[in-house]
Parts: sequence; C-alpha cells; structure tokens
Amino acid sequence: QVQLVESGGGSVQVGESLTLSCAAVGDVFRINGMGWYRQTPGGERDMVARITHEGGTTYEDSVQGRFNIFRDNEKKTVTLRMDTLGPEDSAVYYCYARILARTARGWSDYWGQGTQVTVSS
Repeated sequence: QVQLVESGGGSVQVGESLTLSCAAVGDVFRINGMGWYRQTPGGERDMVARITHEGGTTYEDSVQGRFNIFRDNEKKTVTLRMDTLGPEDSAVYYCYARILARTARGWSDYWGQGTQVTVSS
C-alpha cells in the first residue's frame, strides 16, 4: 500500500511564508512526476507546481517567482516553499505523485489527504 503524507499547512498573514512537505510511504518502487495542487470551496483542483523525476519544474502563472518546488528522490519527498503569500493563495493543498508500487503491475496516481493554507490580511 502506498500513501502520500502531507504536513506544513496553517494560517499566516499576507506576505508571510509557508513550506508544505509530502512524503511517499509504503510499497514504493519508483516515483515519476510529483506536484502540488490546490482547491478552493466550490472550485476545481488546479495545478500549482509540478516537478519531474529529473527536476524539471512547471508553475502556475500566479505563483511563478513566489513558490518553489523541489524533491528528494532518495527520501521520496516533495516540498513546496511558498513566499509572499496572499489571500488568493488560501486553499486546500494536495500533494500528487505518479508511483509504481512494488506489488503493482503499472503506474498509478496518488494524492495526499490535503492540508489547509489560510492567508489573512
């Protein structure tokens, strides 16, 4: 069984920073792409940042230059550093990873449980 375990959400003031972390645990053999998505009430789950196994990154336009995603392939973790946060960044953030489990026949998409980020003015 594979799980993505998130940590690091919380409440901050405008302009402050937060770091979200996610670890893949369990029956993990290989991890391909990883990323972070966010969702507001009534909204869709949108991509915030993603990173390939080799470290190539993609960011949603509104977070470019403020957020930084990085991963540790040995530790099977992905981290999102968020700077200069604004109220528009308030959402539930979900970790994502495409994983090949040791006992699986193919790759599958996994999601974390979600962590709330609230930015107040």
